[in-house]
Amino acid sequence: MKTTLENILNMNVEERQLYLNQNGDALIQNMLLHIGTPEDELRDKLNYRLFIELLSQQQFTQTQMKTMTTTLINSDFLFSSINENESDHVFTRSFSALWLTGLLHADRQLQFLSKEQALDVLTSGSRYMSREKDVRGFVAEKGWALAITHGADLATAIISHPAFEIRLAPTLLQGVKDSFWKGSVYTNDEDERLAAIIMKLIEKDYPVEILIEWVEQVFDKLQFYLMEVGYTPHYFVARTNTLNFMKTLYFTLKFSQKAPELKGVVSLLIANWMKQS
Repeated sequence: MKTTLENILNMNVEERQLYLNQNGDALIQNMLLHIGTPEDELRDKLNYRLFIELLSQQQFTQTQMKTMTTTLINSDFLFSSINENESDHVFTRSFSALWLTGLLHADRQLQFLSKEQALDVLTSGSRYMSREKDVRGFVAEKGWALAITHGADLATAIISHPAFEIRLAPTLLQGVKDSFWKGSVYTNDEDERLAAIIMKLIEKDYPVEILIEWVEQVFDKLQFYLMEVGYTPHYFVARTNTLNFMKTLYFTLKFSQKAPELKGVVSLLIANWMKQS
């Protein structure tokens, strides 16, 4: 497989198109089979790189893009062994989210999905962040997992898609809230990608009043846990993730000059919780 991918990557556009015309479906099938291989060079530097190049150069057919999208959303890919923690299946899930992000962005222009197909994909994809348990960033000898980061990118692609329906927003917001409580402090700029979900909802004119209520509920969950369970390591991890996210959201709102009411509430709640340090 490596040799095949390397050869195609070394082809010019015309040579690639000829190869795809003759072998495209078989190539895609093999690429999907290797989407989550634990070997970093094959998964990321060859397989994903070729996928992005072919997608950006519009060398996939619309039928091929539709097939990839509907395949990646199922239990063998985006939700592969979703209840496992720290297994190699995370690479399949994470890179399925990454590929789906690219395909959803492409569908915004090319519309290879019907409205019904797109809505099915968006609905299924919106559940991913809450269900993902593996929060690892770099995995020794296997490369980057980044399931939460790629899940956040998928969420922003879902919101950006013209078939997005506002009823999906609570599921996505729940995914962001759940991400703070997965037992590990994020160190790979996950807070920036998660904040981008909120900003994308604001761009879609999602009611600021609901976002304010959501922010309050995020902090309420911390307070309730503290009252009922106390100062556990799990609490401090969630507190750190929550405050890091809220600080990032605050400055993103400040620099974008959007949703000043939300920015004010975020600022006030951060200040209150910093006093509890």
